[in-house]
Amino acid sequence: MSDTIHHGEERELWPAVWKGFRRKCPNCGNGPLLKSYLKLRDTCTVCREDLSHARADDGPAYLTILIVGHLMAPLLHIVFVAWRPEPLVLFTIFAVGCVTLSLYLLPRMKGMIVGFQWARLMHGFGSAT
Repeated sequence: MSDTIHHGEERELWPAVWKGFRRKCPNCGNGPLLKSYLKLRDTCTVCREDLSHARADDGPAYLTILIVGHLMAPLLHIVFVAWRPEPLVLFTIFAVGCVTLSLYLLPRMKGMIVGFQWARLMHGFGSAT
């Protein structure tokens, strides 16, 4: 049984978003979505799905900032109140944490947005080619 979905059919949202988070093609879930850190492939290398319609723009950056800020701000407060570390130590630990988490999340947020657009037939994903 093929997992590939053809044009014009209703597409399930959450499986497509999850595939995007894993940086896989939202159609087949096997092919890589990105060809470098943030560069989208034009077509899936496995199922040949046209991915050139995707328009993530600034969405991944906004989502990444939102998530990192909401995780790190309370954690910063908790660490400061509980242990009162030296300011330079606190800054260093949280700067490294913020950068690491941002670099991890950014391509995954881009994949999620592409998966969302694919599932909702946005930006030309629903048109037959």
